[in-house]
Amino acid sequence: MNKKDKFVRNMHSELDQWNNEIDALVARADKAEEQIQAEFHQQIKELHSKRDEVHQQLYELEQASEDAWEDMKLGIEMAVGDISEAINTAISRFK
Repeated sequence: MNKKDKFVRNMHSELDQWNNEIDALVARADKAEEQIQAEFHQQIKELHSKRDEVHQQLYELEQASEDAWEDMKLGIEMAVGDISEAINTAISRFK
């Protein structure tokens, strides 16, 4: 397996993990007090948006040539850091 395929596989695994964490936040939000629910759902909406951006970037990377994917990798890694931080913040904030 080449580096690109390994990276793509790892990113898909990350996306699956984020989906599970976001689903857990949604379940928590649905049980929260009404005042907190709106804030919770806004943050979840932002997480979905960030996740979708990473998913789109990953799709574009999958379509890229072996030479071009390395250039795209940095952008995805930055987006991954951003969404990971956002998820962790949301989890901490709504414990």
